Amino acid sequence: LNLPMHLQKRAKYLLSIIMPVHNASSWLVECLQAIMHQDFTGSMELSVFDDASTDDSRKVLEGWRERMEDRGISVVISGHGSSQPGGGQLNYPSIVYFFLVRLQYETSILHPNSLIGCRVQRLPEGSTERYARWINSLAQDQLLTQAYTSHGPTVVMPTWFCSRKLFMKVGLFDEGGKGVPEDLLFFYQFLRQGGSPLRVDQRLLVYRYHEAAATHSVTESTIWKLRVDFLQERVLSQWESFTIWNAGKQGRKLYRSLSLINQKKVKAFCDVDEKKIQKRFYTHEESKERPKPTVPVLHYKEATGPFIICVKLDMTGGVLEENLNSLQLKEGTDYYHFN
Repeated sequence: LNLPMHLQKRAKYLLSIIMPVHNASSWLVECLQAIMHQDFTGSMELSVFDDASTDDSRKVLEGWRERMEDRGISVVISGHGSSQPGGGQLNYPSIVYFFLVRLQYETSILHPNSLIGCRVQRLPEGSTERYARWINSLAQDQLLTQAYTSHGPTVVMPTWFCSRKLFMKVGLFDEGGKGVPEDLLFFYQFLRQGGSPLRVDQRLLVYRYHEAAATHSVTESTIWKLRVDFLQERVLSQWESFTIWNAGKQGRKLYRSLSLINQKKVKAFCDVDEKKIQKRFYTHEESKERPKPTVPVLHYKEATGPFIICVKLDMTGGVLEENLNSLQLKEGTDYYHFN
């Protein structure tokens, strides 16, 4: 980006790369080399939090200190003796929270109240294929509208770039430790405060998948409850009634998870499966209400919006997407994905 002169004058801040490390020696050299070869020419700092590593991560880091400092990158290494997997290692108080990517930095100068992400290259190739495709294919407006899907934040945390001022305004990461989705909680709070995520549409980060990642400690039920609560807070509270698109397992699960007030707003389920449609009604057998609530089941062409879509994206050979397009609906107004 070619920044105007008045913005160039503002571009004098320290950029700090925040690197939480826990038994990461297998990948540290590759990561440190990438930092060394960044083309940003301003003041930089590498702030490493060693989260009680028991391998030779600390030795590798110390071995790179002199090379980093010769490159003009100051190095701060801190840590503690007991591991805190999750968000705690990201709250080290001397942090200026930036990811060192020049294009993200320039975007952040132009959009100081935005959380900036980027496209990623997923390694190993082919791992979490649908998730990686989703990360990289979202349109700019979908960074807001698809914040309710099971994938989590629409810009993934390893790509986040923002000012310290914005980070402190949103609030520190949750330090609950293992099993706490600190990135999702932070992202939701960012949206609550009117934040708008942006993405540099280039692949600026290698996003590695491995079984030891802390993200695997977060249970599906934890994520589900957070998503349902956020959907009710941000969307359903604004609607007088709506239709759940999917009369199957996921649609019924969403219905049962809603508050009583929002259950009463569900005017129908809709589907394409004739077997489900022929049943005509879904009865909420677990309800304590008498008589037990029943909800009509309709063909999607007979249903009326707005809709909450509980069918997985990119899993129907384009049929779901074609059906939505045939109704000329607008995402974020007429429907939201919750899948």
